[in-house]
Amino acid sequence: MQVSMKSYAKVNIFLKIAGKRDNYHEIVSRFVRVKNLYDEISFTPNNDTNEFNLIGNFGCKVEDNSIYKAFLELRKYCPKIDAFFRVYNIEVKKNIPEFAGLGGGSSNAASFLILANKHFNLYFKKDKLAKIGAKIGADVPFFIYEYDSANVTGIGEIVEEFKEESLNIEVVTPSDIKCHTGKIFNCFRDEFYKEITKDESKELLLMKSKDILNKLSIEQANDLYMPAVTQYPALKEYAKKNWYFSGSGSSFFKVL
Repeated sequence: MQVSMKSYAKVNIFLKIAGKRDNYHEIVSRFVRVKNLYDEISFTPNNDTNEFNLIGNFGCKVEDNSIYKAFLELRKYCPKIDAFFRVYNIEVKKNIPEFAGLGGGSSNAASFLILANKHFNLYFKKDKLAKIGAKIGADVPFFIYEYDSANVTGIGEIVEEFKEESLNIEVVTPSDIKCHTGKIFNCFRDEFYKEITKDESKELLLMKSKDILNKLSIEQANDLYMPAVTQYPALKEYAKKNWYFSGSGSSFFKVL
């Protein structure tokens, strides 16, 4: 029997830095799910390897893949999945570009956890799955909750649904620019560091996404845009009117 689900991309309507916590940056952001861009994850039979087998066009080794990391975390709570994935493959049809600020890896990890939670009748609530997901990556909890729109704060672990009209989002990802998140954050710390105030945070978190985009420029909406352009000058070509920058890049988006 094959089970599968869609693994959606996200964009950051705005992304502001609020402070530092250990080696992480605290953020204030609005995440919105992109409904027309998704990978598909399936558990498929006939795994002939007798070991964990991940099928898909990934730009990293299996050991570094977010799905494999999610598998290792979930195995601590449910040892029987080890035997299951010696018989079944995990197959991913990739459509979300990697290294693009769209959360593809985090979305894949979350979808694996949701699918496994249902398939193995674990009955873990979203909050528990989100805590497991937070060990894998900062964006994973957002995808666990499956909200169309949410305010995301802390280091990504605080996710609060934001009810607003569904947005139709168009995404463009330069095929020849792969943004390195660590490099961009280093540039932000060294050359552009600033923190959003509590009053500014409160104002943005209460605004609808369309109103935020109407109010802010691409530089104002995303604290990582200027560091990204500094490191990857070719990004400037894509910063056209009404287009905004997602995450640490390299993708641009607009609301249709």
